[in-house]
Formats: sequence, C-alpha cells, structure tokens
Amino acid sequence: MSKPEILTFGCRLNTWESEVMRNHAAALDNVIIVNTCAVTGEAERQARQAIRRAHRENPDARIVVTGCAAQINPESWGELPGVARVLGNEEKLKAESWSASAMAEPLAVSDIMAAKETAAHLVTEFSGRTRAFVQVQQGCNHRCTFCIIPFGRGPSRSVPVGAVVEQVRALVRSGYREVVLTGVDMTSWGEDLPGKPVLGQLCRRVLRLVPELERMRLSSVDPVEIDEDIWQLLAENPRFMPYLHLSLQAGSDLILKRMKRRHLVADAARVVERARSLRPDIGIGADIIAGFPTEDESLFDETRNFLVQQALPYLHVFPYSERPGTPAARMRAVPVPERKARAAQLREVGAASAARYYKSLIGQPLRVLMETPTTGHSEQFAPVRLAQGEAEVGEIITLQPTMAENAGLVAERI
Repeated sequence: MSKPEILTFGCRLNTWESEVMRNHAAALDNVIIVNTCAVTGEAERQARQAIRRAHRENPDARIVVTGCAAQINPESWGELPGVARVLGNEEKLKAESWSASAMAEPLAVSDIMAAKETAAHLVTEFSGRTRAFVQVQQGCNHRCTFCIIPFGRGPSRSVPVGAVVEQVRALVRSGYREVVLTGVDMTSWGEDLPGKPVLGQLCRRVLRLVPELERMRLSSVDPVEIDEDIWQLLAENPRFMPYLHLSLQAGSDLILKRMKRRHLVADAARVVERARSLRPDIGIGADIIAGFPTEDESLFDETRNFLVQQALPYLHVFPYSERPGTPAARMRAVPVPERKARAAQLREVGAASAARYYKSLIGQPLRVLMETPTTGHSEQFAPVRLAQGEAEVGEIITLQPTMAENAGLVAERI
C-alpha cells in the first residue's frame, strides 16, 4: 500500500473532511484512515467491522481512526486491533497531525466543546465524484434528545464568506460544475459572524461572485430556519437547484416535542407547500426516525399518514438507535423488531412517493449531471439513466425521460 486509503462513514461533511485528510496525509505510506460516524449504533458497528477487516487484510498497515465516534469515545477505538492512532475531529483537519513524528502519538483528541472557530481548507478534488461538497458550517448548539452529534462536533461555527467563495472558485477551476453546501446545522450559518448574516445571503454571494458555477445545492436544512433569501433563490435563480432535504425526523407533534425539535407538523407542511408553489417540480427529501421512544401505534400512524399526504420522494428512514448519554436513551423504548418493522413501512411509503414523483417528470426536459457514462442526477436530484449510448462523466446534458423504473428515470437525448 502506498497512498493512504480512506474509509468514510456518515454524512457529506465527513466526505469533505476525508478529502482534507487525503491531502494532509498524502506523504504517508501504509496508512488506512477510518472516518467514523456516531449517528447510530449501526454506523459504529460498520466502522468497527471495517477496521477489523482492514487489519486482517493489511496486518502491517497503520490504522488511524477519527470522526465523531472516535471523538466521543476515543479509548474504545484505540483498543481495536491494528489501530495506531486516534484523532479528534479538530485534530484530523490539521496538517501537523499527519507528520511522521505526530503519527507516533497514539491519541490526540482535544475538548471539542471548547472549539471557537472552524478553519477553512482548500479542497480541489473529490475522489470518484462529479459533484463537490463545501463545508460552510461546523457543530451544533441545539440539543435534540436523540442526538449525540453536538458532543462529536462541538458548538456551531461558521466558515466566513470569503473562504467559502475561494473554495468554490477552486473547485470550479478544477472542473466541478455542481457544489453542495454542507454543515452539521447548516441553517445556523452566520450566527457567530459579524452582522449575523443568514445562509441565503451566503448562497447569493457565492452565486454572484462565482458566476462560472453552474449548479448550487444545499444539504440538509432545518424546516423552521429556511430564510427568505433561500426562498427567493428557489423562485428566481436557475443555478440554485430545485431541491430541499429537510431535517424532519417525525410527523407527530408529540414525538417532535419529545425529540426537542423546533418545528411542528404544520410548520413542515407549510415548508413543503411553499416550496412546491415556487417550484412545482422540486425534489424534496427528509430524514425520518422510526420507533422513537414512547412512539405507540397511533403516534406512528400520525407520521406515516403525514408522509403519505406530503408524498416526499426522497425519504431517508432510520430505526431509532439509542445513543448513550442522550435523554431519549432513558425514555421508554420501542422494541427493536418493531422499530425495524415501522422503518420498513415508512420506506414503502417513500418508494411509492418516489415512483409517483418520477412519473410526474416523464416528458419534461431535464438537465442531468452525468456521474457515470450512463447515469446521473437531474437538477431535482432525480436519478436518471440513459436509454442508449453514453455520455462524458461530469458533463451536463439535456435529457427527456420516457419511462420510470424503481431506481429512477430512463431518458433519451433531446
């Protein structure tokens, strides 16, 4: 093994951070970096399994474990076979953490709750990807009862506008035609900056100052914190993609209150209604937790019925997973088999909504960013497959869908 191998778990922010580490660790040989996630117990299990497999297949490699799970419980990850070093979420982004001398230190994890700012890093390439991610925000000041991530990411910190613009310019120069702005609690961007600007103002500045950028997309946003600038961009700017992914979590007011979320069902419904009034073809996704503690059949039915009514095509459904130390972990639990059964039901709702949504796009010309010679995603983030022939990876082409299938749309060149 020569160049470091990186195994990334979890969110888009982890994907971006893995590319930062790839640059910092480029001079190291025989190293495997595992960038962990702590959102669910399953995510941690997969990372541990990957570490054991990596050690079994490369017994001489030095394994470096980092990410949210390593930040929260560093000692347990350091005990796994083959692990030579555990790095905190702050340390992993520092070039000095990847020097030959630093690699001799088995543990480097600082108090993430003391972090006051987030440093900008210039990334110009995302391995194997045609769209690029740009970190604009880090950390979270909220305390949802199910979530451990604030203790892995620390308080909310914003990347200044100038640094975001510089990063987007560099990516466009490298050939990327779409960027996805990402963060932990992205709609809190700007709260710690002079004048307290809002996320939509950042989007406007980037689009104005980097006119060569063809497509901008947002990662997950909080339903009650979508500012007026974002709504205006959705309505007026063709370079701002018609796509929203909502941090929804449930469709029951009582469960949302027990989660300590900041929105109610009516708030989410208003967001969906407004988005569709501005862009009738908009693609909307949501994160949903099935089987949250205290959720009985009637409360589950509230969530299921809400999702049926809203017909969101891109649902990310997770069975609830206890995170040690969180308030929800002390609440009355739903049996694990029931959580999984409810998640399966909600995924069926999502699949039916997706099928209807894909059919609604048939016959409508779509601008598709090709990610392989035959597949890509439209502006609405609908998966599209070429009916025949191939296209250049990274090219944006106009296609007309002729039919829908389970995985998305089948389309022909116009």
